Amino acid sequence: MAESSHQNVAARFFDRVGRSSVSAFEEMGRHGVLVAESLYWLLVGPRMNQPVRLGAVFAEMMEIGVRAIGIIGIMAAAIGAMLAIQGIYSLKVFGAEGHVVFGVAFSMVREFAPLITGILVAGRSGSALSARLGTMKINQELDALEVMGINPVRFLVVPSLLASLIMVPVLTFMSMALGLYAAALYVNASLGISLAAFFDQTIDVLSVDDLMHGIGKAAIFGVLIALIGVLNGFLVKGGAEGVGKATTRSVVQCISAIVITDMLFALVATF
Repeated sequence: MAESSHQNVAARFFDRVGRSSVSAFEEMGRHGVLVAESLYWLLVGPRMNQPVRLGAVFAEMMEIGVRAIGIIGIMAAAIGAMLAIQGIYSLKVFGAEGHVVFGVAFSMVREFAPLITGILVAGRSGSALSARLGTMKINQELDALEVMGINPVRFLVVPSLLASLIMVPVLTFMSMALGLYAAALYVNASLGISLAAFFDQTIDVLSVDDLMHGIGKAAIFGVLIALIGVLNGFLVKGGAEGVGKATTRSVVQCISAIVITDMLFALVATF
């Protein structure tokens, strides 16, 4: 009897693992289809007299990028100052606090600026995108677009994807600058190193590859945020409760995908 119970538990466990794996691969396939459809409408749409609306792209850029400048700027400055504080505190043990610039520059440009920007955009815009599309689905607005001969991917997905691809790297570059400036202010107040000396050392230690490493990650984060937000919106079932679940799921998946992608970038960069 006990052996039969253990077998049932094992069977249920492997059944859940199998179902989760199938679901994960299914979602990856849907993401691939969304990317393919978006590229199709972006490249072929103008020839079919159905181009992507530039007005919609600029509206999404305003929502994703411009309106997020305040919160991202504050967080970037706080992270930069925190790196300087912790760096000086750690290096004091070795009497090398004057070298704090090197650690702050590498950490901010390669890791923290793209990471904090991606997470904030995911929480702010990825969730909003899921909620908007989910509400349109339960109100049958997506079906109405198809009845009118308007492809939802061209009309709704491509503008968000382009806007996210453009604005997340731009916001990341802004985060780098503000984070380094905040760190420079603290280092100046704490160690007496001038802002000019701080940024001279920063320019000496960083290379174009370091900058492109951070910007490249940010571009991938932007694509992930848009795709995950859109897909969760399209998969909404039920009423308001379904929209809420999709929004929560979108934020969790976006942040998880960003952190895992960041880890893979760091791993590849070591080779």
